[in-house]
Amino acid sequence: MRAVISVVGKDRPGILAFVATQCADRNINIVDVTQKVLQDLFTMIMIVDIPEDLENFLIVADELEKAGEDQNLKIHVMHEDIFNSMHTI
Repeated sequence: MRAVISVVGKDRPGILAFVATQCADRNINIVDVTQKVLQDLFTMIMIVDIPEDLENFLIVADELEKAGEDQNLKIHVMHEDIFNSMHTI
């Protein structure tokens, strides 16, 4: 299943590496990534493939969000279908 991961936080070295490592640890493949630094604010959006065999999408989303909190980052994981529905006129 595909998902959208958004990351926001104060810019510092290693944010992309941290999130990519969190994904790799869960066998999540990063399909596309874009990032931007606005003054000292880091923003990133990733499109990822999450294996179907993961027990529960909500558990993975919660784990990533909590890992982000530990790094003073706001990480949000959303199923691609929900994301697309929210952004369709």
